[in-house]
Amino acid sequence: MRKPRIDYAAVFHALPGMVALLTPDLVYADANEDFLRLAGRTREQLLGRYIFDVFPENPNDPAAAGKRETQASMLRVVATGERDTMALLRYDIEDRERPGHWVEHFWSPVNAPVLGPDGRVLLLVHRVEEVTELIHARRGADRDSSRARVLEAELYTRSRELLEVNERLRRAHARDREIALALQDAMLPAPTPVGRHRAAVRYRPAVGALNVCGDWYDLVDLPGDRIAVAVGDVVGHGLEAACVMGQLRSALSAAARVADGPARALEALGLYARHVDGAESTTVVKTFIDWDTHTLTYSSAGHPPPALLHRDGTVIFLDQATDPPLGARPEHVPRPEATTAFADGSTLVLYTDGLVERRREGIDLGLARLADSLVRHGQAGPEALADALLADLLPSTGSTDDTALVIIRL
Repeated sequence: MRKPRIDYAAVFHALPGMVALLTPDLVYADANEDFLRLAGRTREQLLGRYIFDVFPENPNDPAAAGKRETQASMLRVVATGERDTMALLRYDIEDRERPGHWVEHFWSPVNAPVLGPDGRVLLLVHRVEEVTELIHARRGADRDSSRARVLEAELYTRSRELLEVNERLRRAHARDREIALALQDAMLPAPTPVGRHRAAVRYRPAVGALNVCGDWYDLVDLPGDRIAVAVGDVVGHGLEAACVMGQLRSALSAAARVADGPARALEALGLYARHVDGAESTTVVKTFIDWDTHTLTYSSAGHPPPALLHRDGTVIFLDQATDPPLGARPEHVPRPEATTAFADGSTLVLYTDGLVERRREGIDLGLARLADSLVRHGQAGPEALADALLADLLPSTGSTDDTALVIIRL
């Protein structure tokens, strides 16, 4: 039996209940028949228009918060790629037949993302349960009860108080984020010069309050024409992760100055991490660059592999010396180490997983995107290349994970 062909556009317009599609800029892309009917708008009045131009806030109600709460919910979905269910919402709508006359509506909205193959939000599904008649019926049943009216007034007052508390919390989180970013700047200063060699570093915090300081980078001058480079990623975010990051970064920087290679430096760091709360499962990769021998020697503790862009445009990933993250083994075991040659003019890229990993897709896709971007922009200097990689690989609305990036022209 042949499967029936489904007209999904017809299904969408026949859906029961109010459903609309919006772009990440909150512009209407489509709406089903129930949405048009219950909102009192034609398709021409909606499509291609910004949502709050079509449904502005009631200017006669200074306490109205429907627009602010709806906008905040939709922007959260765009930023995180996750569904957001809103509480019961009052949103007055101007009657198109009687300008200046606002009709009270009560909605229960849900906003959900439609993701593209790269994990970015392509559209917002805005589904609304219209419960105005239920609220009005409840009010009518309670109208003769003075106690019910008092309770309703108390409930409304309490809801406004909760909104004010939420606003104060939002401002407090914003202040905490500024503090955490200042701490991140202090812990991850601009690297010292690496002789005649050009390097660039970048750090991008995750979207959301206090999602900073989990990732780090470090560059260390070594005797001769050599440097040691590292990037690492502490599990978690916020000030606690920042403190762990600061301890591990300092310990690895010191170990690199006395160890005879990256594997020995990571072994020393692993022993130290056993005594640092919150350090378990940290990933880090360490690379020693030697311009006298034109070799890269590296070792990885569960970290994404560095990328090496050769002058001929080929990209290889340094994945031949990968071991579990810090604290993953109950006993100390020597870590592996590998060496590869490079030619002058090649480019080495170290990064944390925020640059390449996305929800609901394998790491290989992220590594392929990185390699493609390197090939396209590889002739640029380290600073321009760093900006190009971030622009190509990070979502335009911000990533849900920190990202650290180090680029060195060899």
